[in-house]
Amino acid sequence: MSTCALVGASDFNADHFRQMDEAGAFDYVIAVDGGLAHLEGIGRKPDLVMGDFDSLGYVPRGMRVTRFPSEKDASDMELALKRAKNRHTDVYVYGGLGRRLDHTLANLQLFAHFSELGLYVVAIDESTAVTFITGPDTLEIPAQESGATVSVFAMNDAATGVFERGLKWELDDFTLTNRTSLGLSNEFTGEAVMIGVEEGTLAVFVPLA
Repeated sequence: MSTCALVGASDFNADHFRQMDEAGAFDYVIAVDGGLAHLEGIGRKPDLVMGDFDSLGYVPRGMRVTRFPSEKDASDMELALKRAKNRHTDVYVYGGLGRRLDHTLANLQLFAHFSELGLYVVAIDESTAVTFITGPDTLEIPAQESGATVSVFAMNDAATGVFERGLKWELDDFTLTNRTSLGLSNEFTGEAVMIGVEEGTLAVFVPLA
């Protein structure tokens, strides 16, 4: 297994990134355009910087850079995910959620797509880890205090064979669609949790410990 961290220009959980980085969790770190400013703010030099540099405002020097044209059919984040998929099995995305809603929606769609291509994707914001699982697959979540919430959403028209165990409201062999709020704010009961899907892709929102 090889893990890559992508750092975009949106809301950056610097504490979580530092904790993971200092623990040696990342084999490679890519700054995605304006995400370089986040890394510079904590004194972390990335292994690679990618982007058209419209949000950063300048082309970095003194580091490895892949520059894209500003007029293109894929976002900088999509191109960075493609690069990561070719070389890594797992990706943690920082700075990919928050600020502009259109960018957040585009990124959520991208994370689901790359999960379907076989990449393990986790997106981190200030308070939540969003893990994407594509069936057949199961996600195990350590116990959290009773009342903490977990939300599960289908990222395609229908995710089938969905189950949720260890939560206040359990599901078994359920079909979850992307046109319902049913998966919102289920509750931990103090037990470890298992969430799975037979076919389709789920986005699982879990509060950071």
